[in-house]
Amino acid sequence: MSDDGLFTIAEARVVLAELRPVLDELVALRADAAELSAATQSGPPTTLGGLPELKAAEARLDELLTAIQQRGVVLKGWAPLLLDFPARLDGVDVLLCWLEGDPELGWYHRVDLGFLGRRRLLAQA
Repeated sequence: MSDDGLFTIAEARVVLAELRPVLDELVALRADAAELSAATQSGPPTTLGGLPELKAAEARLDELLTAIQQRGVVLKGWAPLLLDFPARLDGVDVLLCWLEGDPELGWYHRVDLGFLGRRRLLAQA
């Protein structure tokens, strides 16, 4: 990432690859936390534990989210995960975006258009 806080496509792809273990843990822990939360609010019991385990899961989720944001990545969505990497393409400010389930970083949108303006990155990018 450059001094201006922008990623090149190649840099964003490297950071995404480096974050994959964090993202995988976050997705698994998000599901555990949802189950634990339901169980602690008069839902069906869970073998995952109770309130202490929920608090531990929430603390770990906070650590994982912080690790993502410390890399300069913008977390736009939690379920599903939506990550944006600030960039500039052809002189236009854009966000390179990755949505949970995407096999790679292959999309972008102009900053002013948001997710609805999402377009595929060119194959050579």
